[in-house]
Amino acid sequence: MAHGKFEESMVMIMKKRFNVTGTCIPQKHYMVNIQSKIEQIEALIENDNYFTINRARQFGKTTTLFMLWKNLKDKYIIINISFEGMGDESFSSEAAFVRSFYNRAAQSLKYAGYSENLIKAWKVDKEKNYSLEQLRDNIKDFCEKVEREVLLFIDEVDKSSDNQLFINFLGILRELYLSRAYGAATFKSVILTSVYDIKNLKLKLRPDDERKYNSPWNIAVDFDVDMNFGVKEISTMLEEYEKDENTGMDIETVSEEIFRYTSGYPYLVSLICKYLDEKPDSSIAANEVWSVQGVNTAVRDLLKNSNTLFDDIIKNVENNSKFKKMIQDILINGKQVSYVISNREIAMGKMFDIIAEKDGLCCVSNIIFETYLYNHFIIEQDLNAGITKETRNMFITEDGNLDMDLVMKKFAELMQTEYRDSDEKFLEKQGRLLFLCFIKPIINGTGHYVVEAQTRDNKRMDIVIFYGKKEYIIELKIWHGELKHGEGIEQLAEYMDIRKQNKGWLLTFCFNINKEIVKEKYTSQIIEYEGKNIVSVIV
Repeated sequence: MAHGKFEESMVMIMKKRFNVTGTCIPQKHYMVNIQSKIEQIEALIENDNYFTINRARQFGKTTTLFMLWKNLKDKYIIINISFEGMGDESFSSEAAFVRSFYNRAAQSLKYAGYSENLIKAWKVDKEKNYSLEQLRDNIKDFCEKVEREVLLFIDEVDKSSDNQLFINFLGILRELYLSRAYGAATFKSVILTSVYDIKNLKLKLRPDDERKYNSPWNIAVDFDVDMNFGVKEISTMLEEYEKDENTGMDIETVSEEIFRYTSGYPYLVSLICKYLDEKPDSSIAANEVWSVQGVNTAVRDLLKNSNTLFDDIIKNVENNSKFKKMIQDILINGKQVSYVISNREIAMGKMFDIIAEKDGLCCVSNIIFETYLYNHFIIEQDLNAGITKETRNMFITEDGNLDMDLVMKKFAELMQTEYRDSDEKFLEKQGRLLFLCFIKPIINGTGHYVVEAQTRDNKRMDIVIFYGKKEYIIELKIWHGELKHGEGIEQLAEYMDIRKQNKGWLLTFCFNINKEIVKEKYTSQIIEYEGKNIVSVIV
């Protein structure tokens, strides 16, 4: 069945669902309206550009190509193929590669419903040995004979981007691109999709392959379209869902909360929505599933499990010791790392969308990745948090809430007994991690925490703990004198305003020589500030 006819036949029999695997199809799946992004990409095509949509895994690249194909198939002839599934045999020789390219191109044209005469131009003799030069000539002949301009889309090119035949194929495309200046016919535009930036293959290739570093894809323009979903874009998907389900949700509020956790990472946005639609926590009333609390619960449960994206994040961190250290410096040590894209580790973090830029500094790109990485670093640390299944219950009140006052008290006691003689440099670096190690087994299974990235620097860090239906805000600081301590109280109160909380906790790590005097004056001090109660604890 032709691709176009297949699309038309997809009448919705079952209710739409949220999709996190493969191509999203409007007739089957709830989708964010990405028309503005598509229009930006179409403008690149109109200007005859060659480019790579290089974004992290599960970022909607394949769906974007599908939407482009859908919009442009009647205006252009589009050869839309994928290197997914092209095994080693297809790259064993020029003839095998060209034969595979021909076959996939012909199949693409057939799916799109183009004429038999058009398809015949790409049918091949299985016994014939083809060369890249013949492929080049065939492309020129094909583009010269057809009545419409031709576009080439190739998905998943990074599956083979470390192969010399692929480099040679890019050289053919480059040669054809440059020949346009002399009137030669070729593709109007070529779009590759990849995790890796094909113009910078040294991020993928082995160190001994220096000769391949100069990619022939230097003809391509930069792809600067923001592929993250904004709040308004997320709202378009929830509006479509609400029309079908009538949940009564506050679409703007839910969209903002989803964005707060995901920073618009497409897979994470859809994953949260899929959870809320298909398996919400049974403790939440049906009319409250699509709410801030529902989103918080979804994130809690998603962070308990693994998925292909989380696996990739951990793999990319663990496979590069320098990159891992940089992430730990940012998250655990509060180090400010300047965002310099020429740095190999920062460039890699940006490519995998683990690292983002904020105010000229590196940060982890979203709260979900950040929390997952915190959890990963906590598990691999051999730190004595002192919490067992038996002691956990002491921190839970009779009405099922968290006794945060007791949590802070016991943590201070732990620091005094277990880490009293520890090196101060160790404590300054590990103090924040120690607190997370302490709190995680207490809230595990029922609650979760997030570290607010927008407030973290080398002096303070805000943690929001979600347990049951309540929030607990804790600010972690390093002691820098009474004036800074007062500023910390003010900052915490401002953040409590944002989160609509009346009680907060200020945990300060003191490494001053007068530590005992400071502790005596400030420890367990309950401060009333602009109608709010702040419990100050110094360790």
